Amino acid sequence: MIQTKGYATHDENAKFVPFEFERRDVGPNDILIDIAYAGICHSDIHQAKNEWKDSMPTNYPLVPGHEIVGRVSQVGSDVTKFKVGDTAGIGCFVDSCRECPSCTSGQEQFCHKQAAYTYNGTEMDRVTKTYGGYSDKYVIDENYALKVNATGDLAGVAPLLCAGITTYSPLRRFKVGPGQKVGIVGLGGLGHMGVKLAVAMGAEVTVFSTSPSKEGDALALGAHHFVVTRDPANMTPLTGTFNFILDTVSADHDINPYLNLLGLGGAMVVVGVPASPNVVHSLSLIFGNKTLSGSLIGGIPETQEMLDFCAEHNITSDVEVIKPDYIETAYDRTVKADVRYRFVIDMNNA
Repeated sequence: MIQTKGYATHDENAKFVPFEFERRDVGPNDILIDIAYAGICHSDIHQAKNEWKDSMPTNYPLVPGHEIVGRVSQVGSDVTKFKVGDTAGIGCFVDSCRECPSCTSGQEQFCHKQAAYTYNGTEMDRVTKTYGGYSDKYVIDENYALKVNATGDLAGVAPLLCAGITTYSPLRRFKVGPGQKVGIVGLGGLGHMGVKLAVAMGAEVTVFSTSPSKEGDALALGAHHFVVTRDPANMTPLTGTFNFILDTVSADHDINPYLNLLGLGGAMVVVGVPASPNVVHSLSLIFGNKTLSGSLIGGIPETQEMLDFCAEHNITSDVEVIKPDYIETAYDRTVKADVRYRFVIDMNNA
């Protein structure tokens, strides 16, 4: 077994302390990654505080982290995808059944037997507990690791493994491209990635936000327009003009005004998870043959496609790099939306 050092919380207070545990030895198809950076996703906070206890209860001690980038330091005897020294990434899951229709079609996130989550879950044996990327090492089957372009800002690459694919997948599914008008609702960790990706795809991008202070950031990220949604009058002239809208907001809000902005055959995809259910007026969809959809990360092939696209277009996440002793403060600031736009933990020599 491989001795591993990380940072864990032992209860709902989400106080992090050094924690030692074991990872499996490197098998024939495995690689060992020395972790360089681990992003902080809002779902880390929900699970650290056991806020999803009804649907995904937390199994303490918890080592979060599913936005992982590092260097391959050992490879198994049958590994062909990686070599020692390569840069690799790990996203939200580390294995799946490999046999169901979802897995065989490259959508392992929807594995019928449930994928093995990177942390707060188990391996596919349903016994071995998984610990995440707030640690110094990870052992993973090469088929569930991602190849990362080693040039550029690796800290900014880490959030692509969740925030990047979460926004890339629906943009690709609905064929966003030149000549289309795209709206991004919210300018946070997800929203700022949605802006960068949609702009790179050639769309005309509008950011919708309740915060007038974010207009400068939105335009700097590449957005063409900015709308403050606190005044409904700002929305009225845009009725029926959008091809696609990506809603990244996790706070409770009314989605019907955004559905009204869609044109004929337009689509809106939600990737944020508000605490309360949304109420949808049927007429908002019926008039205009509109589509309301959801999206959950992506499978391994699409996540690799996203990383390659981002490397080609020089896209990374805007991050604030921290040391592990700042995790609790970073959690507090994330909840208050006090970050531009993602915290990333520097695990090098941590």
